[in-house]
Amino acid sequence: MQEARIELLQRMPIFGGIKSEILQFLLGLCPVVSMPAGEFFFREFDQGDSMFALEVGRADVLKSWCGQDYLLQTLNAGDCFGEMAVMDHCARSASVRAAQDCSAIRISAANLYQVYAKDLKQFALIQMNMGREVSRRLRDADSRLFGARMAAPSADGSASYSPAPGGSSAAGWQWKC
Repeated sequence: MQEARIELLQRMPIFGGIKSEILQFLLGLCPVVSMPAGEFFFREFDQGDSMFALEVGRADVLKSWCGQDYLLQTLNAGDCFGEMAVMDHCARSASVRAAQDCSAIRISAANLYQVYAKDLKQFALIQMNMGREVSRRLRDADSRLFGARMAAPSADGSASYSPAPGGSSAAGWQWKC
């Protein structure tokens, strides 16, 4: 079972390139949590200190607006979530609810600090990988937001964006003030 968990983590972007012995050490520190379908791993605005590696099942990422939850994405076995709270020590930016019975490895900031004490280079690689993953997600969100804004006219019927002076490429677009 431990080997399967190590392989699962090594396939995740956050743990890519991490040595098996470090992942084995980390797994020895981290509990596996079970979440029945319909229950929440955490809710938006909860204080967070851990991330999760989804081992089994599917979970929905939800954002609340005016008392209604909206689906942002569905996570599958092999996905990580909650890493922003480990990085910035802020409240959760969304809720994650089990769409079906799930099990996940709960990795706390304290667990990662124990990796820091054991192997600084491997800890630094995990941190860089987390930064890359969060940056990838931010780029994706920026792209989706830009696409949605370009498709929706503003209240006066004009485009939501205007080209920057001297260029017409996508990189030359700016917010219309």
